[in-house]
Amino acid sequence: MAQLFSLGCCDAVGFDLDHTLCRYRCPEAARLIYDSFAHYLITKKGYDEELLTVAPESWDFCCKGLALDLEDRNFLKLAEDGTILRASHGTKSLTPEEILEIYVKREWKHFKTFSGMVSHSAKYYCFDNYFDLPGALLCARIVDCLDQVRNRQTKYDFWKDVVAAVQYNYKTSAFKENCGTYFPEMKNDPAKYIQSCPKSVKKWLWQMKNAGKVLLLITSSHSDYCRLLCEHILGNDFAELFDIVITNALKHGFFSHTPNERPFRTLENNEEQEALSSLDKPGWYSQGNATHLYELLKKMTGKAEPKVVYFGDSMHSDIFPAHHYSNWETIFILEELKEDEVIMPVETESEPVEKKGKYEGHHPKAPYSVSKQWGSFFTDSISGLENAEETLTNTWSCKCVSAYSTIAIPSSEAITDLPLDYNFTLFSSSSSETAGYYPMPPRHYN
Repeated sequence: MAQLFSLGCCDAVGFDLDHTLCRYRCPEAARLIYDSFAHYLITKKGYDEELLTVAPESWDFCCKGLALDLEDRNFLKLAEDGTILRASHGTKSLTPEEILEIYVKREWKHFKTFSGMVSHSAKYYCFDNYFDLPGALLCARIVDCLDQVRNRQTKYDFWKDVVAAVQYNYKTSAFKENCGTYFPEMKNDPAKYIQSCPKSVKKWLWQMKNAGKVLLLITSSHSDYCRLLCEHILGNDFAELFDIVITNALKHGFFSHTPNERPFRTLENNEEQEALSSLDKPGWYSQGNATHLYELLKKMTGKAEPKVVYFGDSMHSDIFPAHHYSNWETIFILEELKEDEVIMPVETESEPVEKKGKYEGHHPKAPYSVSKQWGSFFTDSISGLENAEETLTNTWSCKCVSAYSTIAIPSSEAITDLPLDYNFTLFSSSSSETAGYYPMPPRHYN
């Protein structure tokens, strides 16, 4: 008999912020993220200004779950057993013959460590959330630019510059200092990039709080940016909703590091203060670790083993570490489940692109539409193997969903009208690999 899960059985309900509670206007936000990195590379590192010119169709390259092999700068889409399903060098797709020539038997030598969710490696990077995807397109276009001026066998050394661009735009002081491109633009017009939280979600949050749940907000965003987002999506009284707010959580380290490695810190005027030896009361904190948080939850709930559930949109930062290190229930926000609802607008060109404004006519695709270049997030076919027929297989990303998520939903709004004691079927409780998808499995399984 299938085991069931309900929010009503949970003592504490935690949320990631970006792309979980806070929903972005993805076309506008994606272009802003892309431009923030590209502008840094051009002005600080001397990269080609062509990087800032992005044709609308280029955004089709963006697809969650891609691995960038940092040694050969190829992008890889992997099956659940590590078989390379599709690949590209820069933005150019590799043929089945080219894949076999580079990767014997379509095997990737780093898959074992990659599949173990080792997040930080000098060998590869996984693009697994919407904040990442503009960076994937940028890296691919950098490879294209470099291939135009040098032999493909020449070593590529751009990754360190991309990391520097991320650190420059998102360092903890960037918001306060108006540093980079991202935060100044976001502060100037947040409504352009951020959607207001639906009334149904606000009502649902209050419903859980009034039912005695401890509400947690755990985000890697710094406190000042967190406040901007929350005031915009929930209102100036948002702090009344959450018993504990943790910013600059530096996930996945929040879950994997020990208290000594990652102590909590108090905040004063958005500045981190002294380290705490323990977490003694509800409030707003920075950094920290899941161990000390859980000890506080024991005190707050009066239970020896309070049950915690965590909502998040990143497999690497949210879902896997919360499940693996803390044994929390996890609800994966997976907008790819909305694919059936998306109707892509027809691109019209009333005037040449070069005469249009910076953002006009350059909108990325809808974030959860299927990439024509990469195909489905959930399944794909294996072709080109010797003596093998073309077969349909689950992707590695899809396998992670069922392995580490309690359930997967397209958005928080998808469950706000359900009673708190609604019983969801768990992924792990059924022989069906689609058991945990709500409200329905991806169409690719049908």
